[in-house]
Amino acid sequence: MGLFDKLAGWLGLKKKEVNVLCLGLDNSGKTTIINKLKPSNAQTQDIVPTIGFNIEKFKTSSLSFTVFDMSGQGRYRNLWEHYYKEGQAIIFVIDSADKLRMVVAKEELDTLLNHPDVKHRRVPILFFANKMDVREALSSVKVSQLLCLENIKDKPWHICASDALRGEGLQEGVDWLQDQIRTLRT
Repeated sequence: MGLFDKLAGWLGLKKKEVNVLCLGLDNSGKTTIINKLKPSNAQTQDIVPTIGFNIEKFKTSSLSFTVFDMSGQGRYRNLWEHYYKEGQAIIFVIDSADKLRMVVAKEELDTLLNHPDVKHRRVPILFFANKMDVREALSSVKVSQLLCLENIKDKPWHICASDALRGEGLQEGVDWLQDQIRTLRT
């Protein structure tokens, strides 16, 4: 830690660090979203399916995010719960064009919300209704209805329509999440 880092810490200028879990079924666009949130010179060109999890970092004007990009493949979803305690926020990504697996996404969300490490905490949850570029994609309102998000009363949540490939809708979501984290910290 250099002198300027120490000085920034003492003056309260250092960015607050926050751990975020990025969850959702496989092929929903989690890794693509996290990649788009990184500075353009740090973005990867080739996105491959996540095995286990990846840890990525990006910064906003006031926060430094450490994102645990968790695999959404069925055999890895049981690993999610081991990270719930450390998560200060959750990004839940839904493939809006995958109508057949919307029920599975809802089941995974319900399991998450009922887990003891999440259930009694006011963890903000940002939902990305992703793949809005696909013609058959459901609207974010319809995704919200299918996932019964209106039933989440004890946690702040927000849903954004997104197109991870173009980065559309991502900044709105991160701005909301940043505001929620700052509100919870004060």
